[in-house]
Amino acid sequence: MLSKSQIGFIKSLHQKKYRKEHKIFIIEGIKSILEFISSNYQVHSIYYLAQFEPLLPQMPANIKLFEVNNAELEKISTQQAPQGVLALVNTPEARKIEPAVLRNKFSIVLDGVQDPGNLGTIIRTADWFGFENIICSLSTVEVYNPKTVQATMGSLSRVNVFYQELPDFFEQVNLPVFGAMLNGTSLYEVNWGKEGLIVLGNEGQGVTEEVIKKITLPVTIPRVGTAESLNVAISAAILCADISRNLQK
Repeated sequence: MLSKSQIGFIKSLHQKKYRKEHKIFIIEGIKSILEFISSNYQVHSIYYLAQFEPLLPQMPANIKLFEVNNAELEKISTQQAPQGVLALVNTPEARKIEPAVLRNKFSIVLDGVQDPGNLGTIIRTADWFGFENIICSLSTVEVYNPKTVQATMGSLSRVNVFYQELPDFFEQVNLPVFGAMLNGTSLYEVNWGKEGLIVLGNEGQGVTEEVIKKITLPVTIPRVGTAESLNVAISAAILCADISRNLQK
C-alpha cells in the first residue's frame, strides 16, 4: 500500500509549480511508459495494478516499483479513467537549442500555443513526420502538463522540446522562416527547399507581431469551405505532411 505522504506527493505533481519544484512529471499508460523506459529519460518510479505486472519488462535497479490497488491508482492518476499503470519521470535539465542542430532539416516553432492537447498532438505529429525539434515561446503551455504528455502518446520520448525567447532565438539562426498565416502564399505554391522553421501561433490570436517580423514567407492553407479557422494542431499536420512530401521528391 502507498503511504499518505506518497499519495500526497504524486498528487502534488498534478500542479505545475510542484512539477517544477521537484523536477518530476507524470506519464500514464503502459505503451507510453515502455517508450520512456527505452528512451534517454530517467524513469523514477512505476505504480501498477497487479494485472499489469506481466507487461512490465525487467527494470533497471534504479526504477522503483510499487503495486497499487484501484483506489490508490484513482487517487494519484490525473485521468478520470486510469489506465492501470502510472510512472514518475525525471524532468531533464532545461537547455537552449544550438542553431547548428537545425541545419538541413525542418523544425517547428510554437508562438503562444495554450492548449495542452494541441501541444501534445503537435509533438506526436512531429514524431510521425520525422521532425526532431520543437522550439516553444516562453508563453507556450508547459510540455510536462499531464494532458500534453498524454496527447503525445509516447512521442515526447523522441521529440526534443525547447523553450526560448523567440525574438532572441530568431536572431541566432540563419534559416528560412515559414509562418502559418491567413494571408500568405498558398501551401500548394510554396517552394520549401531543404531546411527551415515552421511557425504556428496562438489558437485565438495567431502569431505575435514581434515574431511576424521574423517570418520570411507567410504560408496559407487554402480554404475551400466556410469554416472560420483551422485547429493549430491540424494546421501543423497539414504543413508537416506537405514538407515531408516535398522532401521525398
